[in-house]
Order: sequence, then structure tokens, then C-alpha cells
Amino acid sequence: MSDERRDVITLSAGQWDALLDSLFERDDRLDLRREGETYRRDEVVDAYVMSGHAEALRSADVDGDVWGTLEDIEETADTEEEAWEKIVAFYLGRECVLVRVQDTEEPEEWILGQELARRLGLL
Repeated sequence: MSDERRDVITLSAGQWDALLDSLFERDDRLDLRREGETYRRDEVVDAYVMSGHAEALRSADVDGDVWGTLEDIEETADTEEEAWEKIVAFYLGRECVLVRVQDTEEPEEWILGQELARRLGLL
């Protein structure tokens, strides 16, 4: 589940899907479901809901707007790959973690704040 670095977490596609299935969103807060609790249908978490809690992302399911994020951090790049590398470096230097999902056709990477990652059981 983890990479060799503490700030990079590697999940399989199945683990990522299981993580999303284990979450609920209520009052703009993501949290883990608890056994025996009841959850409404509108509290389900998918990639789109998760994207509202990520600092930045690169995903086939959700437009992470790599170029807009790069502009927000006042950086420039020649390629999308270089842009993403700069975004990752920026956020990892600011108490965030990179969640890298393996076994996907396109890159699937999410940057989450450490507090959120901890609350979701990733750290």
C-alpha cells in the first residue's frame, strides 16, 4: 500500500476503488464509513467527489486541470509531464502526499493534504 517514501502512497486500482467505496461525504467533509452506520445515497464518494478534496490530481475520470494548477502555483512548463512534476514537488513540500494508483491505462495520481490522508487511513 505504501511507496518507499512516506509522502508517496501507491495503491492498486482495486485498492483505490475500495478506498472510494469506504468513504462518505457529509457537510463537505470526507470520512471513513463505520460498520453499522446508515448513509444516504448522496453521501457516496466517487472520483468526482474526491476531486473536491484533493489539492491537485491527474486522472482519466476527472479533469484535474494540470495547466490551471500550474498557473495557480506560479510555475511554467513545456510539457504536461513537466507541469505535473512541478505540481507534485510544490505540494509535497507543503505537507501533502501523493496517492499513485497503479494498473490504470492513464496516469492516476492524487495529491491530498496529510491531515485528510491520515483521516482516510492512508497514513
